[in-house]
Amino acid sequence: MWWFQQGLSFLPVALVVWSAASFVFSYITAIVLHHVDPLVPYISDTGTIPPERCLFGIMLNVSTFLGMATMYVRYKQVSALSPENPKILRLNKLGLVLGWMSCFGLCIIANFQKCILYYIHVLGACLTFGVGSIYMLVQTILSYLMQPEIHSKDIFWARLAVLLWSCSSILSMFVSSVVLYSGLYGQNLVQKLHWNSQERGYTAHIISTVSEWSLAFSFLSFFLTYIRDFQSDLGL
Repeated sequence: MWWFQQGLSFLPVALVVWSAASFVFSYITAIVLHHVDPLVPYISDTGTIPPERCLFGIMLNVSTFLGMATMYVRYKQVSALSPENPKILRLNKLGLVLGWMSCFGLCIIANFQKCILYYIHVLGACLTFGVGSIYMLVQTILSYLMQPEIHSKDIFWARLAVLLWSCSSILSMFVSSVVLYSGLYGQNLVQKLHWNSQERGYTAHIISTVSEWSLAFSFLSFFLTYIRDFQSDLGL
């Protein structure tokens, strides 16, 4: 069982490394081929045009399965370590459902590019980031309820900090996107891949894209907090 437990402990590491690599590889490819501007494009824009579209889609699909596996192991761990606490068990089941909904959203993003089916792509983004943030909230609450017997206070505070980071990124991205696509700066900006710093709306565009990258990496950082938990007794 030792080798099995150690293998499971690498799941969040594999998820974070693979997901980060998918962002970086598609970004570098899109920049080299001059498909997007070098300065902070939207993550989805880096996977819009072939060949990076294929790379982006395949790697995010793998991230989806790694995410589902990581969330399931987390679910089983919490169930095993707190089998007699109905409040924790209910929250744990809710967390698994929310987490898998978020992963389904990521699968939508991977397979429906924004330049082809924009509204479906946006639906995937809302599931991934919106529902995913609620998943992070549930896991943070679980960390609070399970301290100090199972979780240390440090883990709770780390997850709370990442949750606040994620929420601030969502707020920043939402406000800047509403301003950008309000019609004040032109029409059909959704399909725009190249921006000039002198254009109207450029500042709102940069704030929106920086917020999106910040949000994505806040999610990856949250999964990094699972490493210590998975290295301890999983209770499986």
